[in-house]
Amino acid sequence: MGWLVLLIVAVVVVAAVLWGKKYFRREIERAKRINRANKNN
Repeated sequence: MGWLVLLIVAVVVVAAVLWGKKYFRREIERAKRINRANKNN
């Protein structure tokens, strides 16, 4: 029973990370560009 709960939690975490990457990709890229621009100054 414990391994089943662990498996479900792992699947939920992976799904959340993939969804977050898909949803926030533009924001992450924008933040990276801003950070690079600030480092060059």
